[in-house]
Amino acid sequence: MTSSPTSTPRTPSAERRVPFEHALREAADIAAHSPSSHNCQPWGVAWATGRGARRAAERLVEEAPTDGPEAPDGSSGESRTAGGDTDEYVILALDRERELTSLPAHAVEMLVSCGAYLQILSRSLAHQSWSTDRIHFVEPLAGGRTGGAREVCRLLGDTWPVSWSPLCAVRLRRTDEPDGSLADLRRTALARRTNRAPYRPETVEPALLEGLSAPSTGVAAGADVTVRHLMADRERAAFADLVARHGGRDFSHRQAWRETYSFVRRDEAEARARGDGFPLSQLFGPLSAPRRHALRLALAPTTMSVLSHAGYHRVLARQLARVVRPTPAVVALGLADASPGVEATVRGGARLAEYWLRATRAGLALHPVSVVLQHDDVRKELQDRLGLPGRTFFVSRLGRPLTDFPPPPRRIGVRAVCTI
Repeated sequence: MTSSPTSTPRTPSAERRVPFEHALREAADIAAHSPSSHNCQPWGVAWATGRGARRAAERLVEEAPTDGPEAPDGSSGESRTAGGDTDEYVILALDRERELTSLPAHAVEMLVSCGAYLQILSRSLAHQSWSTDRIHFVEPLAGGRTGGAREVCRLLGDTWPVSWSPLCAVRLRRTDEPDGSLADLRRTALARRTNRAPYRPETVEPALLEGLSAPSTGVAAGADVTVRHLMADRERAAFADLVARHGGRDFSHRQAWRETYSFVRRDEAEARARGDGFPLSQLFGPLSAPRRHALRLALAPTTMSVLSHAGYHRVLARQLARVVRPTPAVVALGLADASPGVEATVRGGARLAEYWLRATRAGLALHPVSVVLQHDDVRKELQDRLGLPGRTFFVSRLGRPLTDFPPPPRRIGVRAVCTI
């Protein structure tokens, strides 16, 4: 974590802040394994320790509504014992230097990614006896520089990172007992990954699917999210047909593919050094050096631009559909509002994180098929054909994989954390 030299510490004293600093480092290390589009990891979290920043965060949180289930026990925080100077405040942010911007739909994806991060971060803190007491969401977020976000940046002061747009301020309070096992959460978070391999054909048990859809805790507790499992043959066939027709859209979209390709790393060593993006093995499994080199050339934006005129993007779409078609289940998560705001979308991301962690514990894998959501016309066709209400923000293959996939690279957790 980095500290601004201009920050003036306020009570609690430096000694009393040490336990929370340790807990935040541990939590950030686990939350670094949260899912994000292209593994771009667009989140940041600021710990308010300076007098002005702490006062601003406190003021924001006091403005939060008291009728939502922000606290892990379902309370809003009003009935809890006041923490005063022993409270801690963190501000979740979208890092504009790490976000995807080539398609309008990426705005939702980035907030979903940040929400997933916040869920795992807050759960990790709860497992270390720091419970989420109340959350204030910053609305609206118009380009990150207007409305509520701009005002909050001003309140937080000069130590606030210039490339970060605040999404919510969180108050945390010390509890007597940890809420769950940190070691278990760490194991699950590290085991969670996208698996693009073929899945076993066996049906996923209905009771297991019901457990994945059960109500969530933490930030996800307030999410107005529908979970739909596509199990019928006709539903999965309709989804696969849609992928076959539209799954190559990103390859033929020059700006979108150029952005995607910028996250493709030469090999695992470069991916580890960068700490984000993905090597080609994340897409195709283990590769020999000659095949890896050939694929890099074939997928390069200039090459794809030429090959798309020959219909290569349609070939890739059909290949993806062949993987999707035999999958035993497809899961779709949707927000109730067709035009969701920051709070709804961030909480939706938190709900997604909880679902994915549960699936991982159950031995299930997910492979998001985001291309059908990243273009509004395709997303609307998907929702119309399958009767999905609101705004579908996540759709994925779900099943038991035949082979494992390597873990994606990650930034060191504390690189996403700063003190203000």
